[in-house]
Amino acid sequence: MSGYTGTMNAGAITRRETRGIPGHATKGCRMFHRRLPWAVLVTAAAVTTATACSSLNAAGSSRAATGSGQTATTTTMAASSSDFALHALPGGGMSWFYSQINGARSSIDLTMYELQDTTAEKDLASAEAAGVKVRVILDGYEKSANSGAYNYLSGHNVGVVWSWDKYYYTHEKCMVVDGRTADIMTLNLQSQYYSTTRDFAVVDTDASDVSAIVNVFNHDYAHTSVTPGAGADLVWSPTTSQAKLTALINGAKSSIRIYSEEMDDPTVTSDLVSAAKRGVKVQVVGENEDGEYDSEYQQLYDAGVQISYFSSSTGFYIHGKVIMTDYGTSGSKIFIGSQNFSNTSLNDNRELGLIISDSSLETNVNGDFTNDFAKGKRFT
Repeated sequence: MSGYTGTMNAGAITRRETRGIPGHATKGCRMFHRRLPWAVLVTAAAVTTATACSSLNAAGSSRAATGSGQTATTTTMAASSSDFALHALPGGGMSWFYSQINGARSSIDLTMYELQDTTAEKDLASAEAAGVKVRVILDGYEKSANSGAYNYLSGHNVGVVWSWDKYYYTHEKCMVVDGRTADIMTLNLQSQYYSTTRDFAVVDTDASDVSAIVNVFNHDYAHTSVTPGAGADLVWSPTTSQAKLTALINGAKSSIRIYSEEMDDPTVTSDLVSAAKRGVKVQVVGENEDGEYDSEYQQLYDAGVQISYFSSSTGFYIHGKVIMTDYGTSGSKIFIGSQNFSNTSLNDNRELGLIISDSSLETNVNGDFTNDFAKGKRFT
């Protein structure tokens, strides 16, 4: 097999998930790019290419449990039932994810908005070489970010396709292994950001959830229409996200805690304002570089919402998408998924999340939320 030829371009790499596409209406969404210095990207590309070239064949033969080229790290993980486990970035690492790829026995189905992780790419190639049926859907509007991974995977006989343009973006971030385990994630597979991004992944083994996800994958892979199944917990765009997330917010009795990279959907903003006005304690941890969401934040603040935000172009970054309601009560619920608070994300994209009640998982998320809220800048 030939060596890895690189997915990290020697130019600006998008950190903020792009909503504006040349030749397409932006659907009222604002666009912002988070960039790394050119020299850093060139150096990183050289290092990751060398690592991938030297270890790919070894990975294919050994399929080590921690993922080729990756040292096992302690992960943030909670499992209060047999169906769900949580992993968090930063700090948790991605060895759990590479272990899943390397432990696959029959199939891997991956849908990913942006793939720039050479360890994941070469492990997927090694799995295919070992007889695992590997299929990958990459977002076609993000070809500039995904072309390296696409070319590498297709060159190693992995079944990789561009997403169907029926959806404005295929922004879903999910991997299913052996038709039994689904990783429902807020994170893109971009290794250059793992150490500085707040992101979450839920490992879901509920059979009805996994079956519904595989069915949608089969149709999306073939570019055929499907009405996504709800499983036990699932939230899909463009079919159910707006209604389910609105219902979650409007059903809160005592508290709402939100991680949100974006705050650009008028319905969500209005619902949060209404919640605060009826006495629900609403707290938001988000991104607001260059005052991008000052208008929405002002509406929320005026209604009594507490907001803490980050705005560094290179430092700690809120990328997670979480709604946690009534934490610490018997009626608590949590949403984790790929959906941003924008009309495009909720009503035009392919997205996937889930809403569950899981006290241990919620406790872990709440710990991160409390720390991040304290460290951010308060909007006043």
